[in-house]
Amino acid sequence: MVIGITLAIGLAVMKLSSNPLLKTVSTFFIWFFRGTPLLIQIVFWGYLGLIYPNVTISIPFTEIVFFTSPTSNILSAFTAGVIALSLNEAAYAAEIVRAGLISIDVGQSEAAKSLGMRNSFILQKIVLPQAMRVIVPPMGNETISMLKNTSLLAVIAVMELYTRASQISSQNLAQVELLVVAAFWYLVMTTVLAVPQAYLEKKYGRGFASTTDSHMRLFRGARSDKK
Repeated sequence: MVIGITLAIGLAVMKLSSNPLLKTVSTFFIWFFRGTPLLIQIVFWGYLGLIYPNVTISIPFTEIVFFTSPTSNILSAFTAGVIALSLNEAAYAAEIVRAGLISIDVGQSEAAKSLGMRNSFILQKIVLPQAMRVIVPPMGNETISMLKNTSLLAVIAVMELYTRASQISSQNLAQVELLVVAAFWYLVMTTVLAVPQAYLEKKYGRGFASTTDSHMRLFRGARSDKK
């Protein structure tokens, strides 16, 4: 998830860029990884060694080889799972980050530029802290979805929770019981992940509650006037 969010920030900035090349690369990445099933992406990375048996670094059209190794030695099942989940999550998270960035009034960035601030500083110190109000809630949902999607890594034999439960159930024939146990631990972990989400929402939502209350009072007043 950390890798996915890091990539997502870069993709979101690229998609909002005025540079057509950066925008095209970001758009294609998001389109491709959101448009193909996660299970297929996991299988592709998990069995990449069948397509490319060896990884070789050499000078093209010469016999000079600097490095060669079987793909399976470099890309283990665990590594393939991390790559597949990270790239897939980056595509979804990029749209969440982009939504947060465009929710900030562009006038703030223009005011900061007029004071001589650099774009990187504006993004880091002015735009992102405010955009976190919009980003944190859906990103929390994505984190929980990511946790549950790790069960798909069973298809490439990654030793995660669901895979271990399936192995144990094949030995003691208690399939239903082990599925209940696995579901319980998924529920525990998602509950734990909800704690930092609540903390971040509270941290970056300071002053937002009062604004919401003000809007609700205006709404109630408008309804009273209408009656």
